[in-house]
Amino acid sequence: MSRIDEAKEILASLGLPPKQRNERSALTLLALAHVGPKGSWKNTQQPLLRIWDIMGFMRERYGKDYAANSRETIRRQTIHQFEQARIVDRNPDEPSRPTNSGKTVYALTDDMTPVLRLYGTPQFDGAVADFIKRFSSLQAAYRGSRARHRVPLKMTDGSTVYLSPGKHNKLQVAVIKELGPRFAPGAAVLYVGDTALKHVVCATQQLAKLGISITQHDKLPDILLYWKERNWVFLIEAVTTHGPVDPKRHREIERMLKNCPAERVYVTAFLDVKTFRKYAGDIAWETEVWIAEHPDHMIHFNGPKFLGPYKTQE
Repeated sequence: MSRIDEAKEILASLGLPPKQRNERSALTLLALAHVGPKGSWKNTQQPLLRIWDIMGFMRERYGKDYAANSRETIRRQTIHQFEQARIVDRNPDEPSRPTNSGKTVYALTDDMTPVLRLYGTPQFDGAVADFIKRFSSLQAAYRGSRARHRVPLKMTDGSTVYLSPGKHNKLQVAVIKELGPRFAPGAAVLYVGDTALKHVVCATQQLAKLGISITQHDKLPDILLYWKERNWVFLIEAVTTHGPVDPKRHREIERMLKNCPAERVYVTAFLDVKTFRKYAGDIAWETEVWIAEHPDHMIHFNGPKFLGPYKTQE
């Protein structure tokens, strides 16, 4: 196993999140420990290094020449997390040094150094367990933080599911809590996507009965509601940064639902009027727009009727 692979293994053992177990982070750890390709972890050192020094070590010892603008990536996507995980200290020689100083340096903590020196020995696992017990796993901490900020979504059957945090999922909750009861009372929630988990609600059997293939869930709209009383499927795109029901998207979904016997109602949902204005020129005709900050109203884009399905012209 190469030293880089060993460093990745160490970071995984310490509970670093996946994004901090890549080659960049492994090389950063090696630089901070001053372990070269033929070096040994038992000789781990604690040099004071600037980001430039870390990049120089990567280039000179491992032949990895990162571009100059990678300095911020290393600092924000690796060093910052190493600090949180108590792997490194910032400015241990002069703690009062300003964060934005060009003299800012980083070094392995006194707690981390002996752990690295035990890598490859029978004592390593115990040392890691003790380290995590004292300082916790960063991955677990991140997971706990995300869990605390998850967005609760109460379903029509009374159950609650949780979506990952973010504007997009908050909008999806608003669609189900506010749009559904107003414009499709009693409709069942068949599908809800999630920005992090792909989907959190997927009524496989009901979708299959409607001829909707769940094998293509990555192409489905963000939310599907089925109003059985009228045999209408509401196909709703929740838009915060991209993805309104434009003519191209409308045709794509129509082709995908060619075997669906239910009639379709297309809706693009926005959090506010400001966001809607950015996409107003892209909305397909004969579709609807709903804005969360004005939940009692629906904007109708032409057509001979308001809020209803249209026969496809394709």
